[in-house]
Amino acid sequence: GVTALVRATATQMEIDGITAPAVDVGSVLRAADFAHISNEVSFTPDCPEPNPVGGTSFCSQDEYFALLEEIGTDIIELTGNHLNDWGAEHVGRSIDMYEAAGMDYFGGGRDAQDAARAALIDHNGNQIALVGCNFFGPSYALATETTAGSRACGPEFFEQVAKLKEDGHVVIATQQYTEYYQYPPTPDQERDFQAIADAGAAAVSGSQGHHAQGFDFHNGAFIHYGLGNLFFDQMDMLGTRQAFVDIYHIYDGRLINVDLWTGLIEDFSTPREMTTAEREQALRSVFEASGW
Repeated sequence: GVTALVRATATQMEIDGITAPAVDVGSVLRAADFAHISNEVSFTPDCPEPNPVGGTSFCSQDEYFALLEEIGTDIIELTGNHLNDWGAEHVGRSIDMYEAAGMDYFGGGRDAQDAARAALIDHNGNQIALVGCNFFGPSYALATETTAGSRACGPEFFEQVAKLKEDGHVVIATQQYTEYYQYPPTPDQERDFQAIADAGAAAVSGSQGHHAQGFDFHNGAFIHYGLGNLFFDQMDMLGTRQAFVDIYHIYDGRLINVDLWTGLIEDFSTPREMTTAEREQALRSVFEASGW
C-alpha cells in the first residue's frame, strides 16, 4: 500500500517516535522472507519540518528511514508519482540509502534503463521477479534517459513480464494507477490489470490505492486492485484508513495462497490490527466489490 512519510504522518512520527507506526504491522512484515513496500517519496537533505496540513509536494526527512528499517523492508517499489516532487536528484540519493541498508528496488531508478530493472529473488528453489510501472504520471515523475524517476508503463513492460515468465520466474507485477476512492475497480482498471495477468504475471497489485479496493482472479493470476494506505494520513474516510498487507505463499514455482492482514490506521500514521468486527466489515466490503 501507499507509504508516504510526510505531512500529518510525519508530524505524528515526530510526536510518538519515528518507528511508532510499526507497532502492529512491523511484526507482520518482519515475519516475511521478503517484505516489499511502495515508498512514494524521496528522502531529501533539506526537507523542512513536516506540516500536518501541507500540500501535495512531498519530501521525507532522512531520519524517517528508520521506520523502513524497523519493519524489515527488503524491497522498495519506486513507481510512486511523488518521487520527483523535490527534484529528480533525490531519487538517486534515496536509492543509495536503500542499497546501503541492503534493500533492493524496482519500478523506478536513476534513469529509464535502471527503472526498468526487475528485482530478482532466488529462494528455496523459487525464482521470483518483481516489476512495476507508473501508469498515471505525472510526466515529471517519470524517469528519462538522463533523469531519475518512476518507470512509465508501456509495451516493454508487458514484454518483460512475458519474458520473465518464460524464463521460469514467478512474476509479481505492480502498477501505480489512477486513484479511485471506492471499493470496486473501474472497467478501465479491470482491463489494464487483467492485461498484465495475460502477459504472464502470477500476481498484479495496485500500489496507487489510497482507498482499499477489491480483488480478481484472471487467467490464473491473483489481482488486488488497491491495497489502501500503509503509512499515510488520510483519516477522512473508512476506506482510506483500511490497510491491507497481502502475504504471498510461493511454493515449487507457483503462487499457491494469499493471506490478508487487515489494519485500521489511527493517529494519521499507525495501522493497528483490525478487531474481528472491523475485519468482517472490511472483507465483506471488498468481497462484495469483487463480485463475490
